Amino acid sequence: MPDRPSAPGTLPLGQALDHNTTLATLLQRVQAGRARYDALHGLLPAELLAAARPGPLLDDGWTLLADGPTAAAKLRQWLPRIVQRLQEAGHPDVPVRVKVLPRVG
Repeated sequence: MPDRPSAPGTLPLGQALDHNTTLATLLQRVQAGRARYDALHGLLPAELLAAARPGPLLDDGWTLLADGPTAAAKLRQWLPRIVQRLQEAGHPDVPVRVKVLPRVG
């Protein structure tokens, strides 16, 4: 797909990320959260994994976002195994939290 012409004075996203440390750090945190989420494939049942979303990796831990309270409760039951899987995959040991995604609409 060809690039759309940009408005005068705007930068392509990749270039903006390269030139802005705040955006670059945010992207790294999102990617680190996604890598942790990807490590859970094969551990969690497919239905439970589908009801979860990766949050960013922050200085004080990683948040796994659940679609609803039922999925959040189940994910909390899995936390010891989730932490173990993340350690086995070589991810730094940080606290893992589970939060319910707010409903929109």
